[in-house]
Amino acid sequence: MLRLILSLRYIMLIASLGAAVGAALMFWEGAAEVAGAASGLWSGEDRKAIIAAIMHGTDAFLFGIVLIIFAYAIAFGFVFDRSFSDSARVPAWMKVNNVSELKTTLVEVILIYLVVDFATDWPEGNVAISWEMLAKPLSILAIAVAFGVFSALHTPRRE
Repeated sequence: MLRLILSLRYIMLIASLGAAVGAALMFWEGAAEVAGAASGLWSGEDRKAIIAAIMHGTDAFLFGIVLIIFAYAIAFGFVFDRSFSDSARVPAWMKVNNVSELKTTLVEVILIYLVVDFATDWPEGNVAISWEMLAKPLSILAIAVAFGVFSALHTPRRE
């Protein structure tokens, strides 16, 4: 019975594969944005639109990197055993020890995405300048503060 239950962990490889495919798509999206910005630069497009495209591309690359870390962490943190020699070759920032670290990384990336999304709204000119445009940054700030307080309360103290 225990053997059957432990074999169910291989189902998590679907999530790992999905994260890897998502990473590839985000890299493709980022490359398309940067290529579009380069094309716009040579065709004399508005400087603000070029900056916005580069910010979107960089954000897509960042999210792709995080998805690769997720794919690795799910596969080698929860499905397969890593030998000590293999583990020593992996950079420290790619090592995830538990689900809590994965969730923390996800919330941090979502916050960064929201900040970049807000920052690119101005150069693109999609937002009319009014007091209502403060709603998004204030919401981002509230989420960040709540996340910081939550993290501080749940981080074990070293004495």
